[in-house]
Amino acid sequence: MTRTAHDAQGGRPDLAARLLAESEGLRRYVGSLMGGDVHAAEDVLQETLLRAWQSAGRLDLDERPIRMWLFRVARNLAVDHRRRDRSVPVGVTAADFAGTALAPVHDHAGAVEDRSLLVGALRALAPAHREALFRVHVMGQAGEDVAAQLGVPRGTVKSRTHHGVRALRAELARRGIRGAAA
Repeated sequence: MTRTAHDAQGGRPDLAARLLAESEGLRRYVGSLMGGDVHAAEDVLQETLLRAWQSAGRLDLDERPIRMWLFRVARNLAVDHRRRDRSVPVGVTAADFAGTALAPVHDHAGAVEDRSLLVGALRALAPAHREALFRVHVMGQAGEDVAAQLGVPRGTVKSRTHHGVRALRAELARRGIRGAAA
């Protein structure tokens, strides 16, 4: 039996009406919590209403108004969403390293500084060189695979990688990184 059929048979026939009645106020509240991010606010609102629908059997709607429960759940979801989005990756994300083994880093501050310098230097490169370097040297993809993905000859990937490394070394040396021009 579906949830809708259950509600129609007396389980919670008024739940949909109660949720609908609270949805506009809840939308405004969540919008204020999300700082004007309409899409994130809509996600939080939908998740809140979904949880209310799924928890209908456990909620005592006769003793406690659903409004308090909805606003608390929405606030908790908004906080979770803001925490999740608080960390901003610098340049390359963890998804870009899927399947690669990274060495453990002991000096986290130094690693962040090194990464920031490297990302800044990579941004100064031509997009074609940057992409070839990233795919070949960071992702460890074979030149043939990169060529197929980019739709260019293998020699072009070799050339872009070679010139990209030279340009990256020059950029790092320009930024005062020792040993970069070697």
